[in-house]
Amino acid sequence: MTTGDDQSLSAITSERRQLINMAYRLLGSLAEAEDAVQETYARWYAMSREQQDAIESPGAWLTKVAGRVCLDLLGSARARRERYVGEWIPEPLPGPAPGTVGPAGGATADPADRVTLDESVNMAFLVVLESMTPAERVAFILHDVFRYSFAEVAEIVGRTPAACRQLASSARRRVRASPPPATPAAHQADIVRDFKQAWRARDISALVGLLDPDATVIADGGGLTRASLRPIDGGERIAHYLTDLFARASDTLAVVERTVNGRPGLVAQQDGRTVAVYAFDVVGDRITRIWAVLNPEKLRSWTAC
Repeated sequence: MTTGDDQSLSAITSERRQLINMAYRLLGSLAEAEDAVQETYARWYAMSREQQDAIESPGAWLTKVAGRVCLDLLGSARARRERYVGEWIPEPLPGPAPGTVGPAGGATADPADRVTLDESVNMAFLVVLESMTPAERVAFILHDVFRYSFAEVAEIVGRTPAACRQLASSARRRVRASPPPATPAAHQADIVRDFKQAWRARDISALVGLLDPDATVIADGGGLTRASLRPIDGGERIAHYLTDLFARASDTLAVVERTVNGRPGLVAQQDGRTVAVYAFDVVGDRITRIWAVLNPEKLRSWTAC
């Protein structure tokens, strides 16, 4: 391989992180995002060297193809989720485990090293994205989050720039209609810590005090593990449900504080294996929503965390 070949390969592979970042926000699943990016690279390497050399901007080409792959996956995902057992929640993304070192320090790469953690990956935002049509989601994420022009978005979505502008505008209205921005992370961490302590103590009154009266718990077991098939509403009802859940758990169950999609959350571990991940939405001093992901297929990225 020549020096030119090395530089060309480096330029292509350097786009991978950006593509994973984009695909995760579009699909709400790290596993599907990595599959989409793998398919994108497979299409690149399926071309002849002459075809590759004729592409003026390989990065733009990869983005366009990855966007189209994700758009197709979003369309088929809607059909799959109609058949999904119970509630569907985006795949939770782990943040760095306490005391771990990033890739520069030689530690094993964390999924968070592949996806930049910001407000566009918090669970509340991803849930709002799920309410959008595939075209709305692609137009909004590419333009508003990644700052691609509507002309560039149009090439991916297969519509005019004006139509893509309207798609993004419709998506913004959905975002504005969602609950207010989350509480600052430091304060949310305090609330989540108090919640963990009250939960472990099975202190119903303390849990009720931390939960909004209209709070909701949504669980995702995917039919593969025991989980409520419908949302549980009401602070007092949730407090009783959670204390009963903890009472039935084995003494080997540990609940630890972790970053979940860039926000303070909790992880339940059984014999060192992650069995549930809890993401929270906190407004003021009250927890308004809890997303509990128990589907083992969505917890694979947590196994080494």
